[in-house]
Amino acid sequence: MRIIPAIRSLLFTVVVLAISTASFAQVGISITFGPPALPIYEQPLCPAEGYIWTPGYWAYDYDGDDYYWVPGTWVLAPEIGFLWTPGYWAWVDESFVFYEGYWSPRVGFYGGIVYGFGYFGEGYEGGRWENGQFYYNRSVNNVNVTNIRNVYNTTVINNTTTVNRVSYNGGPNGTRARPTPAEEAAAHERHIPPVPVQTQHAQTARTNPQQRASVNHGRPAVAATPKPGALSDRAAVPAKAAGAPYNPPANRAATRPRPNPSAPSRESNAPRPGTAFHPNDLPPRERPAPPNTGNPKQDQKYQQQQEKLYAKQQQERQKLQQRQEQDHQRVAQRQADEAKKSQLEQQHQRQTQQLEQRHVQQQQQLQERQQPASRNQPKPPK
Repeated sequence: MRIIPAIRSLLFTVVVLAISTASFAQVGISITFGPPALPIYEQPLCPAEGYIWTPGYWAYDYDGDDYYWVPGTWVLAPEIGFLWTPGYWAWVDESFVFYEGYWSPRVGFYGGIVYGFGYFGEGYEGGRWENGQFYYNRSVNNVNVTNIRNVYNTTVINNTTTVNRVSYNGGPNGTRARPTPAEEAAAHERHIPPVPVQTQHAQTARTNPQQRASVNHGRPAVAATPKPGALSDRAAVPAKAAGAPYNPPANRAATRPRPNPSAPSRESNAPRPGTAFHPNDLPPRERPAPPNTGNPKQDQKYQQQQEKLYAKQQQERQKLQQRQEQDHQRVAQRQADEAKKSQLEQQHQRQTQQLEQRHVQQQQQLQERQQPASRNQPKPPK
């Protein structure tokens, strides 16, 4: 029915303003005082092949009016060939707005923030994908070559003239980086939002009082972990020092976050993953790359498993889309008011997000099961 696209177009603006700010920072809440500098810390040992470093960052607890540190951690890539683009804070319309990180085939714009460990403000120098395997640059990563053989050594020259720990783009004393043409191109490629373990990792940090900036003064008790959520792990790493003295406003209640529906969508530098309202709004799912374990029979078995999961997920997308189309038809026939239409769109948006998160988790679990057989791959040419 032609009325369905019209309904979606009409509701898009309404629903964007009503979406929970806990999920989508780009349309939600802004902050009037900046995050602390990035703390100084060491990287924990990489736990296994296929894990990619995601640097730590300052998040904001809107209920407590306080920043808290989300530790850097190793995360298993949700799909072969995908890399992590870190999130970053930016000064926009006289307030700070956070742009969430995402997974994609290429690293996009992350504000020019020098997170270290391969993230030096532009691109990623910590490793690369080759023939379905991730190879680690040992010059910037803490890797045990006894357990992980996919390694190489390339010296990285940090072009930053002055080493700084600034954690935001623009505004007073922030970085002045702007997206390059390559980063703008990467912004239009397929993206995956933070996987569930990353979301849980951030929530665990949020509930730990020692991670709050008002308590640790920019030097968090846990700066990095070997795996998501492992803040109590023996291998968790504390910060060596704060990146700079931290002096938050004396009266933070006066600068309590305020609604900021005019915040930019990051369209010019990196799209906001997770804003799809219906399965058809999601980017097309790419077929998995053929496995390459060196064992033809094993490769064939793994390929069949991947294709089976791919077909199942495609079918689930189609079924959910059909159900949501039927919902739209019923709403149109009943001539529901705008409030009910908005509620329906929010419900559809949650359903779509939950479906995508479940699919990412399924792919990650399959990849973990197939991982052990890939450890005897030959090294790439230097």
